[in-house]
Amino acid sequence: MIEEGIGNKSQACRALGLPRASAYWNGKISESSRLLHIGIVDLSREHPRYGYRRITALLRREGWKVNEKRVQRIRRKLGLQVSRKQRKMRRRGTSTAERQSARYANHIWSWDFVHDQTENGGRFRILTIIDEFTREWLAYYLDYSIRAEDVITILTKTMEKYGVPEHIRSDNGPEFIAYAVQDWLGQKAIKTLYIKLGSPWENGHIESFHGKIGDECLKREIFGNRLEAKVVIGDYRCQYNHQRPHSSLGYKTPVEFAADVETPLRPTAFAPSQRINKKDKQTAELYF
Repeated sequence: MIEEGIGNKSQACRALGLPRASAYWNGKISESSRLLHIGIVDLSREHPRYGYRRITALLRREGWKVNEKRVQRIRRKLGLQVSRKQRKMRRRGTSTAERQSARYANHIWSWDFVHDQTENGGRFRILTIIDEFTREWLAYYLDYSIRAEDVITILTKTMEKYGVPEHIRSDNGPEFIAYAVQDWLGQKAIKTLYIKLGSPWENGHIESFHGKIGDECLKREIFGNRLEAKVVIGDYRCQYNHQRPHSSLGYKTPVEFAADVETPLRPTAFAPSQRINKKDKQTAELYF
């Protein structure tokens, strides 16, 4: 590298007895580029499982006019790229049933369980509910054991806040096919969509959603106890709904997308259930 005070490139090389091709000038980075680099590094460290497209969306939210490829190039240079290997699964049959697709908010909800454990090995389950159209994470319920009564309780609180869905999609887990749950859903005029046994791809929205929860939250955190898990997952839920750009929504957040669409009113009025116990009232703020 040639110091600035020596003169031009040719004179400096002659003075040092070096070939001209061996010298180069130290390029200067502009202030805006330096700040962009800092912004990319900060966002990548804050969200280590986000790819360059989602980081670009966050930068544009902050007012940056930046191209995706530039962000990708900078992240690759700094070693911030996300490597994600996925295991491919071969289907052992073709489904002949037509899959119902959500066409508006509160048309189809999906729910399912995801599992994790505390630092001392205590396993717990998390029931999650999402709207397939807006991709909004509506609610969650966490406990060591979740019964059919708990499922009805969390559905009651969710519908009091968001309204009543027309359909709700799930697998054939015992909590979802319990007579108490089916009778309760029937009273609310909610149709059930059960996927075929051994066909998780028919419930793709919730399966993909659980992959994001695991990748961006559960696999990154060590929970000291169940209460800590509730708080951390609750914080991630707020981030997911209000801050995280969603690629299938044009990089809007689920809350932004839901605000831009109209939700048809259900003809069936919803009456709050009286089956909510004292324990669930005390912890309701952690789930909604």
